[in-house]
Amino acid sequence: MSATINGTTQEARVAVNCKELTKTFGTGNAAVKALRGVNLEVRSGELLMLVGPSGCGKTTLISVIAGVLRRDEGDCKIFDQDYNRMSEDDTTEFRGVNIGFVFQAFNLIPSLTTAENVGTPLIINGMKPRAAVSKAREILVQVGFDERMMSSLPTDLSGGQQQRVAIARALVHQPRLIVCDEPTSALDGETGHKIMELLHTLGRGEGRALVVVTHDSRIYEFADRIAAMEDGRITQVVDSASQLKPMQKKTD
Repeated sequence: MSATINGTTQEARVAVNCKELTKTFGTGNAAVKALRGVNLEVRSGELLMLVGPSGCGKTTLISVIAGVLRRDEGDCKIFDQDYNRMSEDDTTEFRGVNIGFVFQAFNLIPSLTTAENVGTPLIINGMKPRAAVSKAREILVQVGFDERMMSSLPTDLSGGQQQRVAIARALVHQPRLIVCDEPTSALDGETGHKIMELLHTLGRGEGRALVVVTHDSRIYEFADRIAAMEDGRITQVVDSASQLKPMQKKTD
């Protein structure tokens, strides 16, 4: 895959590179192998969707990519950096600068206004609260919020509006990678489509990489590539949903 920058075609930069990635929870007879040798590449400037049945390892994989979980074996580099070579403090700092999160349940702080919620990552990164809220207001304009909505509490907003706030919060510190866990599952079809349009337009700006975990086949059209998981492995990576092969049926 290539990208055109200032009129020059260049090879797209690799944002995420996982090789033979493994992760097991528990020990002995209770051990669960969540990742069984995952190989995956995510490129800057693309939206990659990660699909597959519940329990196949999708959330574990993005948690390793985001530095929330440590892998057991294999390699996983994020912008050429390896979490397993970082301290916990360095991992937290790296994640705070380079990664944005969009969650299924929005995860907004109910006692904070919309603008205050969006400004939270900036405050965590050391920005003064007043400046953080000012910056948050700038990005909230981009997701269609007016002054009244910026001062609203999350409980005063619809599900679609809360997800817009979550997207603004993920973008406010200008991360290079955005990880989304089922961003449309709590929304109706029309609202989910609008949310994906917003992610596609704003999220991919400035060469960002997006990884979107989803069960929602209605939004496959927004993917540049689709990676299918099954039983802890990536089984196929395709350019469109029409190329996806049916999942293997399990037999006893």
